[in-house]
Order: sequence, then C-alpha cells, then structure tokens
Amino acid sequence: MSLAAALRERDVARLPSRRDEDWRWTDLRGLIRTLPPPAPAFDGDIGAGPFGGLGEAEFALVNGVARGDANLLILPAGAVRTVRLRLVAATAETAQAAGVKVRVGQGARLTLLESHEGLAEGYVYDVGLDVEIAEGGVLERLVIADDAAEAVRVVTATVVLAAGGVFSQTCLTGGARRQRLETRVTHPGAGARARMDGVYLLAGQRHADLTSAVVHAGVGGTTDQLTKGVVADQARGVFQGRIVVAEGADQTDARMGHHALILSDRAEVDAKPELEIYADDVACAHGNTVGALDEEALFYARQRGIPEPEARAMLTQAFIGEVVDRITDGAVREAARAWAAERLGGVHGL
Repeated sequence: MSLAAALRERDVARLPSRRDEDWRWTDLRGLIRTLPPPAPAFDGDIGAGPFGGLGEAEFALVNGVARGDANLLILPAGAVRTVRLRLVAATAETAQAAGVKVRVGQGARLTLLESHEGLAEGYVYDVGLDVEIAEGGVLERLVIADDAAEAVRVVTATVVLAAGGVFSQTCLTGGARRQRLETRVTHPGAGARARMDGVYLLAGQRHADLTSAVVHAGVGGTTDQLTKGVVADQARGVFQGRIVVAEGADQTDARMGHHALILSDRAEVDAKPELEIYADDVACAHGNTVGALDEEALFYARQRGIPEPEARAMLTQAFIGEVVDRITDGAVREAARAWAAERLGGVHGL
C-alpha cells in the first residue's frame, strides 16, 4: 500500500490507512476519497524557491516535468557539487508523481538543497528518491518542505550507504493537510556515518509525519538522529524512528532523540522511537520528550524586561536552533535559520 501505487493504478484502495502500523497516524485512505486528475504541463514562472540562488546549478520537476539536467545529481568519483533540487506542484486539485535518482561516486561530495514547494492548493504529490553513496562519498541533504495548507505530499528517500560513506540529512517542514517525509537507510557499518535530523513547525490544522528507518548490517557504523518539533492550534506532528542493529553489527554507535513543544491544548504529537538490537558490544540509546515551554525560563526572561511574546519566540528559536546548528554549510545553515524564523512567526501568531 502506497500513494505511489494508488496514483499509478488510479485506485484509492491502494492508499495506506490507519490499519497499516507505520501509517496509523497519517491515514491517507480515510482522507482521499477520489484521486484528482493528473497534473498538466506547466511552463510558467516558479520563482526562486526557499534556497534562492545557493549552489551552482538547479534541477526542477514542475508538475512532474523536468526542467534542467537530471545528470547534475549523478556525481563521478572525486567530484564536488552543490545542486538545488526543486519538486514543485503548480496546479490546484491535481495528482502528480516524480522519481529522482541521486548517485554520489567514490570520494565525491554532493550538497543537495531539496525543496518541496506548493504554488497551488489541493494537489496530491508523491516523490521517490533513489540514493546511492559510494565508498568514501559524502551527501549532505537539506530538505525544506514548503507545501500548501490543503496539499497531500509523500516523500520517500531510499538510501544505500557504502563503506566509509557519509550521509547527513536535515528536514525542515511546515506540514500540509497530510505530509510524510520518510527516509530509509541501508547502513553497512565499516566506518560509514549517518546523521538524520529534522524540524517540524506546525500551526493551523497542518500535519507532518517524519518517519525513518536505519538498518545497521555491519561492524563499526554510527547513526546520530535529532528531531525537534513545535505544534500549535490544531496541528499534529508525528515522529517515527527505527534503528535496527542486525546480528553481527558489533561496535555500532546509534543514538536517536525526539523532543517537541506543544503550544495549544488542541495540538497533538505522536512519537514512536524504536531500537531493535541483535548484536553485542554496541552503544545505542534513544530519548523522547513532549511538553510545554519551560515556565521558569519564561518567568526569568520576563523578569528582565522581555515581553512575553518575545520571550516565547526567543525560547522556541533556541529550542530548534540545536538542530539547525548541526548543518555544516554556513550559507545553507543561514537559509534554514531564516526559513525557521519566518515559520515560527506563524506558529506563535506573534
């Protein structure tokens, strides 16, 4: 069951539902009664996107149609490149699907600035990313999901990591009517490293689901995961993280943390961090907290003359800043920080 299969076969019965354990908090079958028609070609202006002019080149899929050279995402051995990848829904009440292949050659380095953008309402968009990172290759993937409020989008990235490779990811999202950003990593151990971070900032009735699964199959690999969220009004945040350490994957170091702030009595956060360990001699841990802003810290700020709205914004920015600060590229980190600051204004209603 998947959105991709439902769109391919034009059959809503193929949509995942709450009966599917991994989809029980992001029910698509109960939401989508009929699939909208396929999106037409769109040749209009799509603007600059959330990453602006960062990077050396751009490849876009607009209503599923390519603009630019997809080979920009295929790096030969030793190459270094920064590419904007834009997946844009430009027509309301339509269905769209896109598939993207990313290859990072031996010793190559790709910074992927990936944005999911909605220029209209009511669309249904499925995106599949097929990623392979060769030995010693490095991929830093920065994702901004900037969907329309009434949209449905599912993004599934399947990552195969080779020995000594590095996969770093930061996903920032403001949600949609239903939105799911899913990442699945095959981890070989062998000195390879994965960092998988996320931030969700949700207001209104927006919904965001950050789901991930990492399978450690060999000796001596690391995974470090940190996700933080802020939800207000009637929004709903979902975090599902699973790290599996297979038999024989000794000396694995895997850590996962999820922390969320709820700013409204009607907002909701559902979290399911999981560790499955079938090996000895490992260092694995996970943590999960959901709560409100620290009233003592808020009182302390107000005692020093900071108005309450500003104090709340300051504390919330500091809360998510820990994730944004882990982005290694300075210019990209500033773009992510600016996007988050703009979103936080909407979350707080300041």
